Amino acid sequence: MKKIIILGSWMLLFSAHAISTELVYTPINPSFGGSPLNGAMLLNKAQSQNKHRAPVSEKTYAEKFQESLERAYINRMVREITDLAFGEGVEDSMFNQDSIFMSGDYEIQILTSGSDSITVQITNTVTGEVVVVEVPRFG
Repeated sequence: MKKIIILGSWMLLFSAHAISTELVYTPINPSFGGSPLNGAMLLNKAQSQNKHRAPVSEKTYAEKFQESLERAYINRMVREITDLAFGEGVEDSMFNQDSIFMSGDYEIQILTSGSDSITVQITNTVTGEVVVVEVPRFG
């Protein structure tokens, strides 16, 4: 009986040692050392749980058309100022004289009187805040 108890205890001792391994913690979040491949999965999970949605405002066709025209005109103004600053196409410029453009709450004045710089003055008509941008001429 004594041999069976000793043999059983030896078997328990060796079998427990044979199947036991070291516990290693592996983080999931890439911010804390986890695999960078888990980032997309965690972002998708967070976005699916997000209940907040941005408010959607529908614009009329007239508002969209007005914004498109303003965007095109401002784009043209920037191109013209760049051309004036670098000396390209100065003779056929739309800014041969000072110009004023109104866009929403802003008044944009292009002052080309200086020979060495172009001055753009942007005035917020609601608050009265004025921003002056001077673009040097290189041509």
